[in-house]
Amino acid sequence: MADVNRGNRPLSPHLQVYRPQLTSITSIFTRITGNALIVAALLIVWWLLAAATSADYFAIADGVVRSWFGKLVFAGSIWAVWYHFLAGLRHLYFDSGRGLDIPTAEKLGWGLIIGSVLLTLITITIL
Repeated sequence: MADVNRGNRPLSPHLQVYRPQLTSITSIFTRITGNALIVAALLIVWWLLAAATSADYFAIADGVVRSWFGKLVFAGSIWAVWYHFLAGLRHLYFDSGRGLDIPTAEKLGWGLIIGSVLLTLITITIL
């Protein structure tokens, strides 16, 4: 077997010494928004099931949906939909082999963040 000197080899960088890059942060947020949309969908399904069950149960579910918590969840869901949509478009652009250099990838990352916030504000204003 090969002579392996484990004592003198450098350790791989870990989260304590790794500086997150914009592209990695946007990738992580894409996964988070995807899971957050599942939670919002479950809230909508619960609300619809409550409407089909009884008027009293619907009043409870409707109270939660119309509360500050429900409004916060749905406002966050609007942002998550736009963010996830724009991230998907960016991913398709990357899959075509374009935009993979660091300056372009960072510009697309900032465009993703700013675009999702602007589209969310436009959507909330229209609704």
